[in-house]
Amino acid sequence: MPMAQTHDLTCAGRVVARYVWEPDLPATVSPRPYLHPVTTLGGTTVTGFMPDDHLHHLGASIAVPAVNGANFWGGRTYLRGRGSVHLENHGRQRHSRWLHRTGAHLVQELHWAGRDGRVLAQEQRTLRTEPVADTAWMLSIAYALSSADGRPLIIHSPAVRGRAGAGYGGFFWRAPAGPDPVRAFARTGGGEAHGSRDPWVALGTAAWTLVFHTVAAADDPWFVRSADYAGVCSAIAWDRPLIIAPGQVFARRISVVVADGPPTPATTATALAAFDLEHPPE
Repeated sequence: MPMAQTHDLTCAGRVVARYVWEPDLPATVSPRPYLHPVTTLGGTTVTGFMPDDHLHHLGASIAVPAVNGANFWGGRTYLRGRGSVHLENHGRQRHSRWLHRTGAHLVQELHWAGRDGRVLAQEQRTLRTEPVADTAWMLSIAYALSSADGRPLIIHSPAVRGRAGAGYGGFFWRAPAGPDPVRAFARTGGGEAHGSRDPWVALGTAAWTLVFHTVAAADDPWFVRSADYAGVCSAIAWDRPLIIAPGQVFARRISVVVADGPPTPATTATALAAFDLEHPPE
């Protein structure tokens, strides 16, 4: 297998993320481009990569448990009536070509291929960085999926197949493990983040804060973990299949403000200003 190919993303004159656009990874993690390490402007790493608890968590990536039967999430596949089982169904997201490539802005075309190599889906992905404060910057991610073979794309999560609360799949960010507890909260002043349809949710420790935002029109629930591990997913197939018809383009946009220091009202206000949102009620 060829060596991994990478691109450093920069912001405010610093490298803030490494985008591994052609990874060298085992098939069981569903190889796909990923961001790791992602750091604050102060240099603190805010992504976790292949942790012991979930080897298929690859920093920040676009990861989906099932697309027409192929696993683009990694690890086991959840089947109704059988639970999570090991299957040889792992797909791979392959780089096709660059449409734009600079330090702060990438536009990439990718092919999503099943285990047999047949291309099921095609994607256009955009990554962009910009500073928002002396101690914070914003990563914007957009992706657009469409069928590559004239068949509908049918996307499932484990929740669709009967595993309650496991509606993950879409843009997923695995945060790093560390000595400090991770706090997760939603827009409504510390409200429940998991399952929220608020436009933004946040994770934070004493060292860093991450604030995630999707456009209101998407209305995708947030899959959030902060106890057993820390992670956030803007879920596209929460409790029912997502079906993308032939010729249809399914598009999503997510922004993440990455800040040094713990979650504070000032940090939240900075993030919401970057998202062009109002400050939450006190």
